[in-house]
Amino acid sequence: MERMKRKLNIFLCALLMISTISLAACSSGTSGSKAEDESGKISVFTSIYPMYDFAGKIGGDKIDLYNMVPAGTEPHDWEPSPKDMARLEKADVFIYNGSGMEGWVEKVLNSINKEDMIVVEASEGVDIIENKPDDDEHISDPHVWLDPMRAGKQMENIMNALSKADPDNAKFYEENFRKYSVELEKLDKEYRDTLEKCEKKDIIVSHQAFGYLCDAYGLNQIAIGGLEADTEPSAGKIAEISDFVKEKNIKVIFFEELVSPKIAGVIAGETGAETMVLNPLEGLGDEDIKAGRDYFSVMRDNLKALEKALR
Repeated sequence: MERMKRKLNIFLCALLMISTISLAACSSGTSGSKAEDESGKISVFTSIYPMYDFAGKIGGDKIDLYNMVPAGTEPHDWEPSPKDMARLEKADVFIYNGSGMEGWVEKVLNSINKEDMIVVEASEGVDIIENKPDDDEHISDPHVWLDPMRAGKQMENIMNALSKADPDNAKFYEENFRKYSVELEKLDKEYRDTLEKCEKKDIIVSHQAFGYLCDAYGLNQIAIGGLEADTEPSAGKIAEISDFVKEKNIKVIFFEELVSPKIAGVIAGETGAETMVLNPLEGLGDEDIKAGRDYFSVMRDNLKALEKALR
């Protein structure tokens, strides 16, 4: 009898252990969102640097944030790898700029399982500028963030997406949005106060990225290339711009950190102008990010460069 009792006790203990393990496995497989199993934070993926910076400002330490385009990479021609797509599939929120900036987005979203993912086009609801190049086709200018007030609308769209994905922290996201809305208004005022005093209004830029900035502050961009940063201008276009620089006595030719300054240097050499950086904020390098540079610091550096060029 005693021997049978020992066998029964052993059997019951084993059954209890199996039940406990099974219950834990079931609980682990069904709890929370895709990211909350690991960190308790929502997983947020962004397409390009401005969206990464804005999402980080709104989401703070409540989100796990990953930017798809690597730091220091010019984003116009970047395409996600299969590994990037697999990682994106695990996101709770995906934020992209839109307005034609990320040509790969539609294809990628159609090829992954995004049933539980909140997808937000940050430029939705923004007054988009349409450019008309030589072939008479209207092309949307995607560089929305270079106007601080339009950037505010993008931040609002991001705030709404994070609040929807993580309603428990909605108040936190709303408070951060209000905080940075004030900062954007201050930046806008700095631009207006500074550029209103400048007599010159024409700027020569590497590619057609500054339409929103010029629209906001009454400037006129003359672009060496097109909307995409690597567009090669014709010899006739370079000659035309060189003549314009001489005629208007323009002293600065702007180039970008992520794009070769060769053509800007050629025009500067032919006209006696100097070259300076005007950053479209499409991407920042690792060193800049580690040094604490962000949307606001780069925009203020741009303002200093513009003031010098237009005075």
